[in-house]
Amino acid sequence: MSKRNEYIEKMKVQLDELNAKLDEMDAKKDAMSAEARKKYDAQMAELREHSTKALAKLNEIKEASGDKWESLVAEGEKVQKAFVHSFNYFRSQLKG
Repeated sequence: MSKRNEYIEKMKVQLDELNAKLDEMDAKKDAMSAEARKKYDAQMAELREHSTKALAKLNEIKEASGDKWESLVAEGEKVQKAFVHSFNYFRSQLKG
C-alpha cells in the first residue's frame, strides 16, 4: 500500500470512528433536560460541521493528482486535529 493510500485510510478510519461516537452520543440526548439539549444540539452542530470539513479535505486529498496530495496533508491534519480537539472538549463537557 502506498504512503498516500495509508494516509487516506488512516484518516478515514479516524473520522469514521469519531462520527460513530457522535452518533452514539446523539442517541443519549433524550435523557437531557430541554435546556441542556439546546446547548448540546448547538455543540453537536458545530462538531458535525468539523466532520464535514474533515471529510471534504479527505476527499480533496483522495482526488489530488501526483505529488499534490502531499501538499494537502498539512491542511488535512489541521482540519482533522480541530475536529478531534472539539470532539474531546465536547465529550469532557458532557462528563462534567
